[in-house]
Amino acid sequence: MPDLSINFAGIKSPNPFWLASAPPTNSGYQVMKAFDAGWGGAVWKTLGVPVVNVSSRYGGVNYRDKRLIGFNNIELISDRPLIDNLREIEEVKKHFPRHAVIASLMVQSREEWHQIVRDVTNAGADGIELNFGCPHGMCERGMGSAVGQEPDVLRLIVEWVMEVARIPVIVKLTPNISDITEPARAARLGGADAISLINTIQSIVGVDLDLFAPYPIVDGQGTNGGYCGPAVKPIALNMVKNCAQDPHVALPISGIGGIENWRDAVEHILLGASSVQVCTAAMHFGFGIIREMTAGLEQYMTEKGFATIYDMVGKALPNVKHWEDLNLKYKVTAKIHEEKCIGCQLCYTACEDGAHQAIALREGTRVPEIIEENCVGCNLCSLVCPVEQCITMERTDDGTEHLTWKERTLAGSVPTTFNDEQAGGLHHWVPEPTAALGKEKHKTLPGKARQLGPPSPVGTEPASKE
Repeated sequence: MPDLSINFAGIKSPNPFWLASAPPTNSGYQVMKAFDAGWGGAVWKTLGVPVVNVSSRYGGVNYRDKRLIGFNNIELISDRPLIDNLREIEEVKKHFPRHAVIASLMVQSREEWHQIVRDVTNAGADGIELNFGCPHGMCERGMGSAVGQEPDVLRLIVEWVMEVARIPVIVKLTPNISDITEPARAARLGGADAISLINTIQSIVGVDLDLFAPYPIVDGQGTNGGYCGPAVKPIALNMVKNCAQDPHVALPISGIGGIENWRDAVEHILLGASSVQVCTAAMHFGFGIIREMTAGLEQYMTEKGFATIYDMVGKALPNVKHWEDLNLKYKVTAKIHEEKCIGCQLCYTACEDGAHQAIALREGTRVPEIIEENCVGCNLCSLVCPVEQCITMERTDDGTEHLTWKERTLAGSVPTTFNDEQAGGLHHWVPEPTAALGKEKHKTLPGKARQLGPPSPVGTEPASKE
C-alpha cells in the first residue's frame, strides 16, 4: 500500500490533506472532529487581535443544478480570544500528536509578531502560516493581501518572524497580484521554510436585482469578499505551477484552491504541491469527504506505481511549456461516433456560431457530420457534447514532424506583415458574410433528437422539421 505520509518543510502528517485556515478550523472541537475523520492536518483559523464580524457573511455562485461552484466570504480572522485558541491547540496536540497543527497568524507590529509566534509555539503548534492573502477587511487595516501585494514589506515581516521562530514557517500568498512569483521569491529571501497558495480572490459574486446591493447583503449593503471553491481551481493550478517552476522560489508548496476530491488534489501535487489544503468542500459536504479523498489517492498511486507522495510531486511540470514551445505540426480532428449521438446538434451550433464552421447537418438525420478540411482541432465540439466519448479528438498527423513557433521565429518563417502569405489561416475556408443572412431564422434541423432522460409529457415535445 502506498505511503501517504508527508514531511512538509519539517511538518509531519499522516497524509497530505490539510484543512485550510477558515471557519472549519475555528475551534479545537472542529479540528479534533476532522482529525478523527481522517484529515492529516489543519491550519487554525487565523489568530491575531480578535475581530468583530458582520452577521451576513457568505455568498455563492450556482451553475444550473450544481450548487456552490464558487463561494464568497466576507468573514475576517478569528473573533475568539487568543488564550482560548492557544488552550485548544494544546488540547488537540495531546490527543493527536502525529497530526499537523499549523497556526495561521496575522498581526501588525514587530513586537506583536514576536509575541504571537512564541505563544503558538509554546502551545505546541507544529508550524506557522503567515496570512498575507486575505483580500477583504484586514487588508484595509494594512494586513492580509496588503502585505502580500508588497514583496518588500512581506520580506521584512518574514524576517521579523524568523528572528524568533523555532518551528517551520509557511507564507500564504495572495492571488490578487499580477505575478505571484514576486512575493514567493520575497518569502524565500526573508527566510521562510515554505509557501502556500492561493488565498481567496477578491470578488463580487452577484448583485440583488431588487435591492441593488452585492451579495452577501448586510443591512441593504455589501462589499467585495474572497472567492474560492471549485471555480478557482484553474487559477490556483496555474499559480502553483508558476511558483514550482521558478528556480528563485525553490520552496515546498502547499496547494490551495478548488480541491473537492482526490483528483483535484493529485492535479495540485503533479504541478508541484507536496501538501494540499481544503476549505470550501469541507464547508459544503463536511469532514467525511476525507474518506473518498484518501481512498482515491491510494488507488491512483497504486495504479501508477507511486510508493510515496514525493514520487508524484511535480511530475507534470516538464510537460508545461510556454506556448512558443508547442508543436505546430501536431494535428487532431473531431470524430463523431454515430452510435452514441443523441441528435442534440449542440456541436453543430457551437462550431457554426463560435468556432470554424467545420460541422454540417445532413439530410434525413440529426447526426451532424465533421467537415474534416475545415476542422482545426479546437476541441469545442467535444467539450459541449453532453455524451461522454460521443465526439473524440483523433490525431491525424503521423507524428514525425516537430516545429515550434520559437523555431520558426529563429528561422525567419513567421508572419511579419498584416497580409502575410505565411498566415496560419490563409487557406482556411470561411463562408461569405452574406451567407449568414437568414440562416439562423430558417435553419433546418431534420429528424428528432434522442432523449437522455425520460420522455417529455404529451404536448411538450419541441416542434421539428423532418
